[in-house]
Amino acid sequence: MLSGRRLDLLEPSPLDIEIADIAHGLARVARWNGQTRGAHAFSVAQHCVLVERLTVELNPRLTRQARLMALLHDAPEYVVGDLISPFKAAIGVDYKALENKLQAAIHLRFGLPALVPAALAALFKKADRLSAFHEATQLAGFEETEARRLFSPPPGRLKTPRLVPLPTAEAQSQFLERFHRLAVNS
Repeated sequence: MLSGRRLDLLEPSPLDIEIADIAHGLARVARWNGQTRGAHAFSVAQHCVLVERLTVELNPRLTRQARLMALLHDAPEYVVGDLISPFKAAIGVDYKALENKLQAAIHLRFGLPALVPAALAALFKKADRLSAFHEATQLAGFEETEARRLFSPPPGRLKTPRLVPLPTAEAQSQFLERFHRLAVNS
């Protein structure tokens, strides 16, 4: 990692994880394999910030700790990239187990429970699918009917975010700023 840490992907240690490395990596990983409109890719860092925001809109009473977990929901992708679920299943290794080990180490590094409670995991998944809907319709060229079928329509009470892919440095800064705001009292 750029921080100088050496991260063992098979046996990750929380001591080898730095938020600067996560933000740097996520800001450089493109959602939709870069197949989005705009001068820049829509990064996983931007996606994580959006998912945290949508999670709060779905449940405004969340603790800072839960919100931090939402922000970090795709944090393992800073080293393993953003693979779509069908591809993860097709590559034949237990990719999800590798991701889960890395996620647990990341959570422990920042004082969070290693495992996300089931109710929160379901909430994060819902927010993740809402984010995918908005990304698909605004950036990836999906028709709304197709996006509704694949990702489910957003509830009417939520505001529609306006998505603009940011330059890498801005996406990284936005992610770090959000992290530091949430980590203060987690």
